[in-house]
Amino acid sequence: MNAQTPCPPAFLALAHAMADAATEVIRPWFRKRLAIDAKADASPVTIADRDAETVMRRMIEAAFPEHGIRGEEFGVCRTDADWIWVLDPIDGTKSFLSGSLAFGTQIALLHRGKPILGLINQPITGERWLGTGMKATLNDEPIRTGDGTVLNEAVLYTSALEQFDSQRHDRFAALAASVRFTRFSHDCYAAGLLALGGIDLLLESNVFDYDILPQKPIIEAAGGIVTDWDGRALADARQYDTVLMAANEEIHRAALKVLRRD
Repeated sequence: MNAQTPCPPAFLALAHAMADAATEVIRPWFRKRLAIDAKADASPVTIADRDAETVMRRMIEAAFPEHGIRGEEFGVCRTDADWIWVLDPIDGTKSFLSGSLAFGTQIALLHRGKPILGLINQPITGERWLGTGMKATLNDEPIRTGDGTVLNEAVLYTSALEQFDSQRHDRFAALAASVRFTRFSHDCYAAGLLALGGIDLLLESNVFDYDILPQKPIIEAAGGIVTDWDGRALADARQYDTVLMAANEEIHRAALKVLRRD
């Protein structure tokens, strides 16, 4: 967590304004029959994804044209900027297309490669998670991760089993066999539940910066830990082979022991 760089109020205000604007784009399309396109990696994308990111990018360009942008739908610009916004207009497009509420808009702000702001917004329910510095909130109310330390009493989530190769699937299966129960397909909403203390572990593989960087400041500010499956800190990168999010140091240590097969 980058506690040394506070988030300027104007940047925080822009993050909230972008979440509001994306909500106005996305909400009318929810539970409607949409045309679905396939991206290069075969993942689905809709007009709602594209229009929401377009609106957010225009707002950044208007307010802070010197800032960089890394977006899921329209790529990167000014990647050498000190301040870079990372945008995921709809994290969980498959859930969105299915009429499930397990999706959200994600926004991160990086300062010299370090995420100092993370925001997850659920456009239908109005839930908004925010992490800045040492403070994590849900709709402006402080939140904390859980304090459970016993692995066989823990709750484990993951977004998509198909993201795991055979070796990582085996490692995941070993951890799943060690916890109380496991749930799937909640995407960014699972990170929100982890920050709230409802779940203990979130395991991901083959994910991108726009999937993870908005979640990292929220989880860490709420008291959690974010590393790869070997306990290493996540670098500023466009893609991550593995990500482990844990509610606290003790449950993180217990999960790593299984994942490493110590």
